[in-house]
Order: sequence, then C-alpha cells, then structure tokens
Amino acid sequence: MDTEDFAADAALFARMRLMWQEVDPAPADLVDRMVAAVAVEDLSREYALLTLVEGDLAAVRGESDTATLQFSDGTTSVLLHVSATEDGARRIDGWVDAAALAIRLVQGEREFSTDPGEHGRFAFDSVPAGVSRLRLVVRDAGGEMHDFQTPQFEV
Repeated sequence: MDTEDFAADAALFARMRLMWQEVDPAPADLVDRMVAAVAVEDLSREYALLTLVEGDLAAVRGESDTATLQFSDGTTSVLLHVSATEDGARRIDGWVDAAALAIRLVQGEREFSTDPGEHGRFAFDSVPAGVSRLRLVVRDAGGEMHDFQTPQFEV
C-alpha cells in the first residue's frame, strides 16, 4: 500500500467514526464507568482482605514461630497457619471454604502446588522463608470457576 491508500483509509475511518458518533454515541459516563469497573475487579483480585490473627495462644504452643492469616474476597475465604520447622523452612496448613480445583504457592520464580483434601484442607511442606502469594482456582456455589489470589505475605 502506498501513502494515498493510507490517507484514503484514514479519511474513510474518520467519516465512519463521525457517522457512528451521531447515530449511536457512547454514553457520557462510559469512561468513568469502565475505569471504576476495572478498579473494582483489580481490587477484588489483588487486595483480598487480610487479617493477621495474633495472640498469646501461639506462644503457649511452643517456641516456634507461627502466624495465622485469613484472606477473603467476599465470596471465598482462606485460612493459613504458618509454622517454622526444625530445619528452618516453613510448613503452611490451609483451609478454603470453596471447592478448590488448583492450589499454588508462588515465591518469585518458584512455585509449589498441592491438591485440596477433604473439607478444603491443604498443606505445603518445606517452604523456604520469603515473600509468598497463594493462588487458587475455585468453583463458587453457582458452579462458576474463578481465580482467587492473596496479596503477598511473608512466611
């Protein structure tokens, strides 16, 4: 194609754009609604509610480092219990209240996967200390599949 063809195409597209703006204009608040929709989706995906449960009960159990984390996006909840092992690694015991089809723990380039057990229970053994993120594929009560991922957390 030469320059004349590109100019003719650009002129045709400009006329078509004007015609559609007159016949079926975009709603005035379309951009704002789309930005809000994307922001809400991003928030629900990236920033699941994190609750760190701390207390004196962990100290009663022993000298090991433990933490209990709870994540929820409003439809799916995950509870994690992180404990240090004798070799310095971490054991992560978890429970999810939705039907989990895949469960992965991601640490940078490393990825660990496990299968859900009965009643949504799962575990990761010998996880090195570091910043982690849990990713699950779950089936909700309506039968629809969706991704659930936690914000990053330290194990």
